[in-house]
Amino acid sequence: MLAMRGWSRARKMFWIFVVCFFGSLLVAYGMNWWVHYRAQPYVVGPEQVDRAQVAIVLGALVYNKTGGLSPVLQDRVDVAIDLYKAGKVERLLMSGDHGDPTYDEVNSMRAYAVKRGVPDQHIFTDHAGFNTYDTMARARRVFLVNDAVVVTNGFHLDRSVFLARSAGIRAQGVAADRRQLMDIENVYNNKREFLARCKAVLNVYILRPDPMFLGPEIPITGDASLSHDDPPKQSSAK
Repeated sequence: MLAMRGWSRARKMFWIFVVCFFGSLLVAYGMNWWVHYRAQPYVVGPEQVDRAQVAIVLGALVYNKTGGLSPVLQDRVDVAIDLYKAGKVERLLMSGDHGDPTYDEVNSMRAYAVKRGVPDQHIFTDHAGFNTYDTMARARRVFLVNDAVVVTNGFHLDRSVFLARSAGIRAQGVAADRRQLMDIENVYNNKREFLARCKAVLNVYILRPDPMFLGPEIPITGDASLSHDDPPKQSSAK
């Protein structure tokens, strides 16, 4: 009798586990669908972009020794530069990781754009864009962005546009996929995005965290140099 009760309890726990597992999976797929549903109407080609204040460029890997952009990041910045030169955006906002003095995404992006003809006074830098949620929250609350074109790779675009619009920005999204990624990279990116979209939904509707850093307002319509971290120029003694 005790053995039968033990077996019955084990079966009950097994089915509870099965229901919880598949229920959680269903919720996760629902979150991913919601992010896609909310973002897709605003994902357009470069030719269809409506004029906006700024292109928000999401950071990615840079090479420490040279400051060179990884291929993925170079595609993003190139697309943003083209939008600027076509008159689709008035400013560029380079947002990425510069939490460590030895690793600097944003100044590498800025230097690359300047070399390709974008005036430095039109390039804003967000040194605390440690993740997409922080980037979009800071774009709205620190840089006072009202409307923007979000530039990133296709696998990342739905979540980026979703977070931008959830932060109160009238955002469009343009994919920066100028080169083919390897299959293994696509698999990794898609798996990572599946979980990241779930986190995005939780952050927007439930957790609502503040960015890691905020700081004083630097309006995107104002002086871009206020966002730069260049060392002060030494005045020569007379």
